[in-house]
Amino acid sequence: MSTRDRFSDFGMKLMNGIHRTVLTLSGGRLGWTLGSMPAVELHTTGRVSGIRRSTLLTAPVHGDGRWVIVASKGGDDRDPLWYRNLQATPDAELTIRGRTIPVHTHTASPAEKAELWPRIVAVNARYAEYQTKTTRDIPVVICEER
Repeated sequence: MSTRDRFSDFGMKLMNGIHRTVLTLSGGRLGWTLGSMPAVELHTTGRVSGIRRSTLLTAPVHGDGRWVIVASKGGDDRDPLWYRNLQATPDAELTIRGRTIPVHTHTASPAEKAELWPRIVAVNARYAEYQTKTTRDIPVVICEER
């Protein structure tokens, strides 16, 4: 793993840790929204370890038992580990404002992504910026309540 990759991974973990700290210290009163996007805690099963893994993300498109999350990793050339876990085990859980719900996930098809991407970047233009930073086609993941 390159030094750049290690630095990027450290930055992502640091941001996640700060977010968790804000949620904890505020007793869950702060940190459940980032701008106009709800924050969600995604719980996956580690594809190698089998251990439950959790990460805080945002859902730029959501409603009616469906949350859309973006596997951008800040425009990194590598998929986030949580995305690789979902590819191996698409059943997961989302915690939203303290309520945990089971979800089934799938990567948006090209047609689904074409419909969702304009809505995603309308909520947060940084996703479009992230796509310009990488040659990787950033996956969009649809989580549907089970």
